[in-house]
Formats: sequence, C-alpha cells, structure tokens
Amino acid sequence: MRSSIITILFILVISLGSCRDAKRYHDASEDEVQWTSDALKDIDEFQKKLNADFRNPESSPLPDRYRKDFTGLEFFEPDTNFRVWARLEYTPEAAPFMMPTNTDRESEEVVFAIAYFKLQGKPFSLEIYQTQDLLDDPQYQDYLFLPFLDDTNGEETYSGGRYIDLRIPEGDSLIIDFNKSYNPYCVYNKKFSCPLVPEVNTLDLPIRAGVKDFKAKK
Repeated sequence: MRSSIITILFILVISLGSCRDAKRYHDASEDEVQWTSDALKDIDEFQKKLNADFRNPESSPLPDRYRKDFTGLEFFEPDTNFRVWARLEYTPEAAPFMMPTNTDRESEEVVFAIAYFKLQGKPFSLEIYQTQDLLDDPQYQDYLFLPFLDDTNGEETYSGGRYIDLRIPEGDSLIIDFNKSYNPYCVYNKKFSCPLVPEVNTLDLPIRAGVKDFKAKK
C-alpha cells in the first residue's frame, strides 16, 4: 500500500513538473517567435531602404559608373542571434575628442555611453559616440554612432570595420542589431571622409550579420 502511494505521488510530481515546464516553454516560444518575426521584418525594411538609397542619385555614395548597374548590396543572411539588448552606462563627463578619418579631416565626437551586452555567451562592451557636428540638425539631435571591428574584417567584410546607427533611448538600455551594420561610404567612393573605428571597439569574434564587403562589378 505504502509503495503504491509513493508511486502515485511520484507520478503526480512528474506530471505537475512537466506541465509547468511545458507552460514555461510555450510562453518562451511565443516570445521568441514574436521577437524573431518583428526582427526579421525590421531587418528586411533596413535592407530595402539601404538599397533604395544606393539606387537614388541624390543619396547614393556610388559613382555613376557603378550606380547605373547597381542591383543591390550583398548582405549576410539575417540572424537574430546578432540582435542583442545592451545595458548603457552613460558618460556625461566625457570630453569631446577628434576622431581620425581616412582623410585629413577629423570628426569631433563624444563618448555618449558604453554599451554592455553578450554575444555567443561572451560579455562585450563598445563605446557609443555622439557626433558634435550634427547636434544643430533637428533630424540628428538624438543620433548616436556605433563603429566596430570584428574578425570578419578584411575577408568577408570591409577591412576598416562597419557602422551602426542608433538613437538615444529613453532608459538605460537599447537594442543593438548587427544585422543593420553597414559600410563607411568611403568604401564605395574615395571622395567621402569616414571616421576610423577606434581599436577599443574591437569584437574578437566574427559578426556575420549586416552588409558584406563591396565588390564593384567590372
């Protein structure tokens, strides 16, 4: 009798545990599906807009000889593992500094915040900058600039690194989506002056997301 009761109790515990696990898994799965669905839509819109800007002679960095045959940039396949929540540590006391570019010009920047996040289970941090020359432009008053280097540079992506555009969030966190990383315009046209990525913003892993290196069609 006693062994029968123990067996029944054991089955009940296992059953209840399984139900709780199933419910928790079900909730997480729905969240993940929504996150993935929204993210993929957002990435698709980013890619379409970037390609449209490159086709438009008013906004394209491409010289006419490349733009007339332009069919689209080459992107990595969208990967939501490269879309991360980052905790921001604001740096209100940071002083402006002159960031070198690929030309003689320098870009006046301020370290607006440091972003802390995890990728592939490893912790990372990147400096996020605010470009001082844009503060007087209403369209860019909340603009933030995130340049970075990674292990794909010089092979699958541009050797000088890539950029991500961000906006000042209301709180102390934001989404960094590496699927929205793009090349500096000087990759396409040497007449552009592009800030050089600071070494401190180096990620020691391959970021296979966003725009790939540009190969002009001959």
